[in-house]
Amino acid sequence: MKLPVAELHIHLEGTLEPETILRLAGQNNIELPWPSLEELRAQYNFSNLQSFLDLFYANMAVLRTAADFQEITTAYLLRAHESGVRHVELFFDPQAHLERGLILAEVIAGIRAGLDEGLARWGITHRLIACFWRHAPAESAMEILRTLVQEKHAIDGIGLDSSELGYPPILFQEVFAYARENGLHVVAHAGEEGPAEYIVQAIDLLKVERIDHGIRCLEDPALVQRLVAEQMPLTVCPLSNVRLRAVDTIADHPLRQMLDLGLKVSIHSDDPAYFGGYLDANFAAVIGQFDLSREDQAVLARNSVEGSFLDAPAKAMLLAEVNAWLGSH
Repeated sequence: MKLPVAELHIHLEGTLEPETILRLAGQNNIELPWPSLEELRAQYNFSNLQSFLDLFYANMAVLRTAADFQEITTAYLLRAHESGVRHVELFFDPQAHLERGLILAEVIAGIRAGLDEGLARWGITHRLIACFWRHAPAESAMEILRTLVQEKHAIDGIGLDSSELGYPPILFQEVFAYARENGLHVVAHAGEEGPAEYIVQAIDLLKVERIDHGIRCLEDPALVQRLVAEQMPLTVCPLSNVRLRAVDTIADHPLRQMLDLGLKVSIHSDDPAYFGGYLDANFAAVIGQFDLSREDQAVLARNSVEGSFLDAPAKAMLLAEVNAWLGSH
């Protein structure tokens, strides 16, 4: 029996495997700078977040149709199912697709079709979260969000991603207020490359329900105490943190310390096609390194479920499955 978990920090576009990129490029007549699999794979050596984002956005050019989005969503959900994922809250970047001339309704329809297929085939429940680029003007995010709300597109929440340094959460205060006023959940990347102060801003100004990453909270003991007291969910992505040089090695990752401090931390895969593994690989990387007991693993799983946007009955059912997993050995 696999450990049942909720995946709360996963970018759909980050699940594009190199083989799929090249196949879709040929299928959609897209000319990429790297025509062979070997040349494409050679690009996956990142020095920081921006070096990854440059490749991430370039590869996204191969996504053209609703069918493309359905295909990659279903492919991710199959891999998630194999990792024990029972619920996913999937990120996508609307600005990345709108600037390429795609129709937002078709993008969302394709993703939703894939999510529905995943529910029917593997029982994976879902939420869909539109993430806005923090390096783009907040006015762009607001314009798109108004369209999403007014046209009643099928999203459940919004997030904030892309380049963190130099783009504090305060820039998006009005965007997040509008989202909350319209009944959408709100999350934000903070404290990955950016300072602990960005986490404070995300909580106090954006009034987020979850912090994505958040590892730099440890630089501010008062913030740590607050996060523990408020049980603010932190969605940590170990393999991503290493590949983007937020930490040097898995051994340097603060996960063990975060757990010991009582932070509500959970494990996720971020952009697994780029960072070396899906959720099971992220768990495998830290279990041995930090000698995580089955109870530790169950705590991480419970934190993921409790930090999700599932309703109370669904949470209770999934938490019962986690407890059954713990009691099965």
